[in-house]
Amino acid sequence: MKTTKNQKYILYALGKWFEEANDSVKSKNLKVSISKTIFIELVHNAGIAKKQKRALYKNLETLENKKLLKYENMELELTKKGEKLYESIKKEINPFIEIYKKLKEKDPTSHTKKIQTVFR
Repeated sequence: MKTTKNQKYILYALGKWFEEANDSVKSKNLKVSISKTIFIELVHNAGIAKKQKRALYKNLETLENKKLLKYENMELELTKKGEKLYESIKKEINPFIEIYKKLKEKDPTSHTKKIQTVFR
């Protein structure tokens, strides 16, 4: 069964959240966890998924059935298969994110020597 675009967005958001949150801990003996409720609030408030919260729960359940994430002790966690898919999504998306970051760093016209302007 193929993963839908929305499921990939949700999986990427979860993987990115884990990546960022675990970077802030910086301890090898600790790792961060998140509950379904808090994650769904995060995704819903960020506008990643324009769906109702119930639909987000359903997508998480589908990802769990596909063995891409697991829900144990009231906490979400990526499986090895989920981490592998997250890494492939990240490789696909990262070039776009890097271009966006570069353009946000400074004025886009400063990246080139000559800029052509035209009258409208």
